[in-house]
Amino acid sequence: MIENYRFLARYNHWFNQRLYDTVGRLPDEERKLERGAFFGSIHRTLNHLVWGDTVWLGRFAQQGVAFAALDPALLALPSGAVHETELFGEFDALRSHRERMDTAIDGWVANMPDDFPMRTMRYANRAGLQREHPVWQAMTHFFNHQTHHRGQITTLLMQAGIDPGTTDLIALV
Repeated sequence: MIENYRFLARYNHWFNQRLYDTVGRLPDEERKLERGAFFGSIHRTLNHLVWGDTVWLGRFAQQGVAFAALDPALLALPSGAVHETELFGEFDALRSHRERMDTAIDGWVANMPDDFPMRTMRYANRAGLQREHPVWQAMTHFFNHQTHHRGQITTLLMQAGIDPGTTDLIALV
């Protein structure tokens, strides 16, 4: 099971690098243009992904295993940040943070104990509801959430006339 998550982390990093290279070809006003997507713009959707990854990595970091890659400074969110908070207004700062986060994700899964996905995860969700389930379920959600929103971004890019190229997981093999 752990090798699957290491593969998904590599895919995540690979896809994000390609996606940010593609999005970087757009002028800032095009990245921030309201396009009718769930988070409105490409830029806000990228911010949402950073927010979601930060929340989940923070939860994983609190499960009784010391993960050196999950630096508390990297996982800090501004007070009151929610799923639609724009964490980074400037694309270059957003991209730089995304790269640091993807490197941390790679390090997190590389050094993860083999039994970690099978452990029980306990945390409070954003509404304060106490949750308890196997870690693997949250890890699967973590990587699926990224894929879901990156798919939305690739659609927005196509609508903007930019082909993001191959994004299929199997292309990484």
